[in-house]
Amino acid sequence: MLRTALRNVLAHKARLIMTVLAVCLGVAFITGSLVFADSTTAAYRAAMSQDFADIAVSVASKSPPGASPNEQSSALDDTLVRKLSTVPGVASARPVADGSVTLSAKDGTPMRADSMQGKFGDSYLPGADGKDSRYPLTAGRAPRNSGEVALDRGTAAAGGYELGDTVTLAKDGPVLKKRLVGLVSTKDSRVNAGGTLAVFDKATAQKLFATPGHYSKIDLTATQGTDQFELAKRVTAVLPADRAEATTGSAQANQQSVFISTKTRSYERLPLIFAVVSLFIGTFLIINTFTMLVARRSREIALLRAIGATRRQVVRSVLAEAALVGLAASVLGFLLGLGVATVLPSVLDTSGDLLPSGPLVIGPTAILAALAVGVGVTVLAAWLPSRRAARIAPIEALRTAEQPPSATVSRIRGIVGLVMIALGAGLMFSLSDATSATDDNVYTAMFGAGILVVGLIVLAPLLAGPVIRLLGKLTARFGVVGDLARENTLRDRRRTAATATALMISTALVSGLAVINQSSSQALDAQAAAGLSADYVISARDGAAIDSAAIPRVTDVPGVRTASAVADSTISAGAYAKDISGVDPKSVDDVMKLHFLSGSAKDLGPGRIAVSQSFAHDHGVTTGEWIKASIGPGTDDRDRPYTVVGVYQDNPTAQDVLGSRTEVQKHKDVRDSVQRVLVRTTDGTVSKDLEKRLRDAVSNSPLLKVQDHDQLVQEQGGVAGEVVTMMFGLLAIGVVISALGMINTLAMSISERTREIGVLRAIGMDRSGISRMIRLEAICVAAFGTLLGLAGGLFGAWKVSGLFSGAIPQYSYSPPWPTLALVVLLSLAVGAVAAALPARRAAALSPLRAVADA
Repeated sequence: MLRTALRNVLAHKARLIMTVLAVCLGVAFITGSLVFADSTTAAYRAAMSQDFADIAVSVASKSPPGASPNEQSSALDDTLVRKLSTVPGVASARPVADGSVTLSAKDGTPMRADSMQGKFGDSYLPGADGKDSRYPLTAGRAPRNSGEVALDRGTAAAGGYELGDTVTLAKDGPVLKKRLVGLVSTKDSRVNAGGTLAVFDKATAQKLFATPGHYSKIDLTATQGTDQFELAKRVTAVLPADRAEATTGSAQANQQSVFISTKTRSYERLPLIFAVVSLFIGTFLIINTFTMLVARRSREIALLRAIGATRRQVVRSVLAEAALVGLAASVLGFLLGLGVATVLPSVLDTSGDLLPSGPLVIGPTAILAALAVGVGVTVLAAWLPSRRAARIAPIEALRTAEQPPSATVSRIRGIVGLVMIALGAGLMFSLSDATSATDDNVYTAMFGAGILVVGLIVLAPLLAGPVIRLLGKLTARFGVVGDLARENTLRDRRRTAATATALMISTALVSGLAVINQSSSQALDAQAAAGLSADYVISARDGAAIDSAAIPRVTDVPGVRTASAVADSTISAGAYAKDISGVDPKSVDDVMKLHFLSGSAKDLGPGRIAVSQSFAHDHGVTTGEWIKASIGPGTDDRDRPYTVVGVYQDNPTAQDVLGSRTEVQKHKDVRDSVQRVLVRTTDGTVSKDLEKRLRDAVSNSPLLKVQDHDQLVQEQGGVAGEVVTMMFGLLAIGVVISALGMINTLAMSISERTREIGVLRAIGMDRSGISRMIRLEAICVAAFGTLLGLAGGLFGAWKVSGLFSGAIPQYSYSPPWPTLALVVLLSLAVGAVAAALPARRAAALSPLRAVADA
């Protein structure tokens, strides 16, 4: 039986190649997604990981009691460095003046401006040999004064800089321009994973990241045999307790590990979605392939049984064959999966600044998944039909290869399918009143959608009859060829349903995501436009402030009618803090669309605020009344009465509360700072030239964004853009696997129907008729899977609308009919393309040879 299994593997090379390809593709998508997930997580960890291996204790400053949060301690200076160097157990004391600084590329494009991590600035602190071991120079020299800077090689290459160029950068305020005098290398994984690094001389770094003459921290290394915790106690004893504190390197590493684990958990979800979908679709493809394969060999199995083989021997023979095929396909699929993992970053990283760089990480999970899917699923896929075939009496199997399911099995299938659909739909209906995308609601939606799809898969063989008969009214227009295509599709409904499953799943995912994307895009568009009559918005990134000196320059730009500055802060009233916008009462009506239910913005001033309708409802106030509140990061003892001078409809541009700009600025950490400038042009138009003039007015600061309405919408649709990317990725997976499944099905179907095709040719059907019949069969299968997928996807997107409307009030269910029509056409095209090779093979059969050889 083992020799029989080996001979069967090699006897039908075309069938072997198709089977290996089916398994290989399923393995490739799954392992590729898992490798990508591991690689992305490792790259994020590298991008956020600071090496604490050689740091025993780190000394950082802390604010003295009663000081404001932004007041810097003056404890970390050269005197303290020398003092710490003499503590027993300290091998060396290395001062550090570092922080975050944002660079612009040579062409003015901000580098990693929208990323919270990966923008590093540090000081060049040479040792006795005149070199800083942390940043070895690779070209040029170290910076010596405030007008010079050095960059790491990767940052310089990414920004297009060469030695002697002027580098534009900013920390949290005015734009700085410095001459590039050196290139350095670094072992810092955060920089090597795609971050940027600018190195300054000591005095400049201290001024930027600490205070002149002082450091941001001091790192201590320990002598051999010194315990970190004991050293921390000794260091703490010599520190000014109210202005500095010591932390062990291991404690910092543990804190970092917890932070990284929390941050990277979300980065794993998107790749794993691809892996789960690939596993789901690929498993059906493999099972369908082997089901047809064993059905095709029913006569062969019956002959083995007739000459004395037992049921167990037959099953073992098929399983041995499946294991060999699965093992070979697993190896090929794993190698192909590495290619998929290499390509996925460029497909998903649409912004070019989201995914850090890093090598492929091949973990045990990916290897085990390749074997589990390639061998495990393949063996399982062969076991079920082989047992069914082995139970058939030899004479019965020799008489016919077709074994239609019994009425009892069909009834059980129908009951199970209906129960699952009812359960899935019930879970989806339970979200009708949901108003937020909490974890529980999201898990309920995913679980309900999954059960609904499985229910459709179970019911698919029973639905195939009525749906394909309905489609048969269209194929009937092709005459006898169309009738034969319909009947051939209905001949084995389980096979038809299994073939359509991959396309059904991908269509359901794509159609549902397309609806959600269209609806959320329209909502974000409306949200971005709501309350904004300005043509441009100049805003600050990462909590930075707009230089007050830039506001007059913006006002003087030709083509600007109004430039109204806005100071954003928070206002605390009761248990919660809300957002407040400090505006100029004289110009606010020209740049914001404010609809006041009562009162007016003109009455804003010291001690007077206007509130949104939601804020008024939550706090039970109306125009003319007063409310106790505090603006800025204050405490309860700063609460003071504010008179409400107006109530306006909720407005995302105005935020929850409006106040006068001078009142809001007075209570901010950085006094007199503004975060937005709303610009109204003279003729209401936008242009690249005007945008450039506005950018020049704010010194092309990498911390500032100059955006028109369309750019605001695009930015707010960033998450939706990721959904679109994922949508097309899932569609690609479904299309490729569906096409391969159809090719497999049609190729094996043609092998089974060789005599039938020969008879059709013998009684007069020409080659074009045979080819047309095969293509119509494939299109019928594709249409069946597409219709089921559309029904499931549209229903699912409809029932989860509440999850999005809670986050985006303007959200409403809005199917993108042109996109859905394109999905349908693409699905039908997949069927037609998949049928091309099998149709050509069928048409090429010689009538007499087909009848004789079958």
